Amino acid sequence: MNAEVKAPEVINNFINGNFKPSTSNALDVLSPLDGSVIAAVPLSTYADLDEAVQAAKKAWKGWSAMTLKERSQYIFRYRNLLLRDRDQLSELVHRENGKTIEESRAEVDKSIELCEFACSMPQIVSHEVQEVSKGVECRIERKPLGVVASIAPFNFPNMVPNWTVPNALVLGNCVILKPSEVVPLSSLKIAELLKEAGLPDGVFSVINGGREIVEGICDHPDIKAVSFVGSTKVAKLVYVRATSHLKRCVALGGAKNHLIVLPDAHPEMTASNVVASMAGCAGQRCMAAAVMVGVDKVQHIIDRMCEEAHKLVPGQNLGSVISKEAKERIEGFINEAEKAGAKVLVDGRNTVVANKEGGFYVGPTIIDNVTPDMRIAKEEVFGPVISIIRAKDLDQAIEIENANPYGNAAAVFTQSGGVAKEVMERASAGMIGVNVGVPVPREPFPFGGWNDSKFGTCDITGKSSIEFWTQSKKTSVKWNPEAKINWMS
Repeated sequence: MNAEVKAPEVINNFINGNFKPSTSNALDVLSPLDGSVIAAVPLSTYADLDEAVQAAKKAWKGWSAMTLKERSQYIFRYRNLLLRDRDQLSELVHRENGKTIEESRAEVDKSIELCEFACSMPQIVSHEVQEVSKGVECRIERKPLGVVASIAPFNFPNMVPNWTVPNALVLGNCVILKPSEVVPLSSLKIAELLKEAGLPDGVFSVINGGREIVEGICDHPDIKAVSFVGSTKVAKLVYVRATSHLKRCVALGGAKNHLIVLPDAHPEMTASNVVASMAGCAGQRCMAAAVMVGVDKVQHIIDRMCEEAHKLVPGQNLGSVISKEAKERIEGFINEAEKAGAKVLVDGRNTVVANKEGGFYVGPTIIDNVTPDMRIAKEEVFGPVISIIRAKDLDQAIEIENANPYGNAAAVFTQSGGVAKEVMERASAGMIGVNVGVPVPREPFPFGGWNDSKFGTCDITGKSSIEFWTQSKKTSVKWNPEAKINWMS
């Protein structure tokens, strides 16, 4: 008996507390697991966006008038709903993104942690008050901006929206979320749960679409701030366009993370960490290991890496990449590197998973003898592929790391504290790992890179997000007319 084929879901926008269809054209959404059509997502218009913005403007007056404590209670209830629906949310991520179910659960668990941080805002956001002169008091308060927008990528359809939405909401803003058009299901579930948590209508909206909505968000005069996560090419365009309309923007781009491995590194721990960093989430994360810089005699560690890579089985403990085009692009990088003289030690090309022949899979791939001038050493591959570049000493290794234009993360594997400290000080990256392959800071520490990995100031997570999502109001007060007057009063 054939398994029942589930009809594709019809995706609606979420505006003013209601799910509402768009009259625009729709785009098929494919599951990368097997290539099946799972949804039809509208390519919404500027009119759809404006409707959401107008509803948000109307809702903002009441929402911003609440205290931090009152607003945090909505996110506390939402956090409990994420926990209640953890399995369903994980299955959505698995189906629309292609992650393994274990990776999808980890993503939802991170979203729960992000909400817990947002709920702590009443204890973190404190106003400054000081008597600066006799009878004169100065005060600084953090005030919300108004209507803000978050543009999210395909690789973390549940987590990245929760990077921005809970913090921005608790801080008093109304939020427009624009998810990637290839993974719209998780964002609509987020809207459903926020509504169940009692969030007032208009405070949160989801507008599906493509380029027109991204440009509309950048251009709309009533949107005060924009966060973006995606490729560096688009991040630059979004940052320039949004700031040209005099709004705040922080745009996170791509990466080319280098992991420097020294001969004294613990072989087993290093090999497992490097391969996990390379292949976790099928390499589709901006914190993935892209280049291993092997310093001097590290062949014994490379051999162990190959053993670890062979333990990864596509369709089982290694998920799919997002699309057929992504698979072809990744395999193209490997082909080109091999033709240029690199040696493919573990080959993930032409991977097909039984009973999922329509899926988009690339096996783990380790490429040795890569040189810094090769394209695979310079451009973001965004797949389960790592290039090995050899360096004669630590200085050359750091020089190779710093020559790449990105600056999201860098890591060093060594048992020497002095070597680790030198890499920590000299590596040109915003997030550094020591014997950690994916050095993502945990709350309350913010996520954010340097160089071509980030455009704008502040961060959109952790304590740094408070400054991005708010503005300061400074008040000076004098009630005592008898106080001695000087230049300060």
